[in-house]
Amino acid sequence: MFSPKTTLLGLKADHFRHPLDLEATQAIKQLPGIDLMVRNLLGPVAEQFFYLENIAASVLVGEKQLPEFHKMLLEACEVLDMEAPQLYVRQHPIPNAYTFAMRGKQPFIVVHTSLLELLSPPEIQAVIAHELGHLKCDHGVFLTIANIIVLAASQLPSWGAVLAQGLQQQMLQWLRCAEFTCDRAALLATQDPRVVSSLLMKLAGGSPTLASQLNLDAFLAQARAYDDISNNELGQMLKEAQTMNLTHPVPVLRAREIDRWASSKEYQGLLKGETMRYSNKADSKGGWRNW
Repeated sequence: MFSPKTTLLGLKADHFRHPLDLEATQAIKQLPGIDLMVRNLLGPVAEQFFYLENIAASVLVGEKQLPEFHKMLLEACEVLDMEAPQLYVRQHPIPNAYTFAMRGKQPFIVVHTSLLELLSPPEIQAVIAHELGHLKCDHGVFLTIANIIVLAASQLPSWGAVLAQGLQQQMLQWLRCAEFTCDRAALLATQDPRVVSSLLMKLAGGSPTLASQLNLDAFLAQARAYDDISNNELGQMLKEAQTMNLTHPVPVLRAREIDRWASSKEYQGLLKGETMRYSNKADSKGGWRNW
């Protein structure tokens, strides 16, 4: 379907995890009892509820149902060295995709029809691979926590909302950091940074009628201009205020991050297998890693 890609045998989440994701995940894990509560109490109910809801109201992709998307999924899973989850297509006017996985029993990905209509086939595969990144990194538990806390903050009385606000900000920070990691998974699966950046450009300002007129190089220049705003204290403060309540980093920032990582020795080493060979050898000798 696409040009041949390097299969990343032995790929582990920490081989490509963004440093900000690692830092934010460690902070979340220090919150007492939350992981246990979601896995053992909320997890079984949520898992069953969302599985039934999706299988009832979406189309399950397979060899005989939307087979082109099924092939994209299998190829991305092969490259990322992971088992394939279920993939659903859901009728929805808002371009979006999301992942659900609580205890590893029935992970699945959902992609909205409006997003499929906006993107080219390689960009669709990048979306699928981004969602696979959540599964590869075991983000499912914390994604559920974040959704619950964000919902609770809007429903609780004022005193409860104040208590939840701190947790909400911490979870939103983690969500934004996790997205950087999953963009890296999209790059590893497509092995073309322009595909991932083009996807982000269309999420920022695309539509089926405008897609062919968009200029990726101009968008990347726009991303660099966004960077320049941070050169002074006021610009940095405005950026932080703009993003603190968002679940995703702004698209230009994500494009800049993926453009930088595509040029890094870390990324090139993964494609050559050097990083994985080194870290696996190190693990067998004492568990340390250096990359």
